Amino acid sequence: MCRNIRQLHNFEPPATSAEVEAAALQYVRKVSGSTRPSKANEEAFAAAVREVAHATQHLLDALTTTAPPKDREVEAAKARARAATRYA
Repeated sequence: MCRNIRQLHNFEPPATSAEVEAAALQYVRKVSGSTRPSKANEEAFAAAVREVAHATQHLLDALTTTAPPKDREVEAAKARARAATRYA
């Protein structure tokens, strides 16, 4: 999985459409091998991002869990601590 794609399920508040689209964009960039498509591929790239975001939102809406929702701030603090250890 691309390091820039973050988990979106089971957070309070739920993932926003902007977060879902950002994850879709990162996925399409990774799969296509380019961060910015050429003019010839721009339409296909944009369509792929829309479709992946749409499928991702459907997935998030359909998932269920009995685990309590995660707190975004706590998870961000854990990620910062891991990064500090990794890059120290």
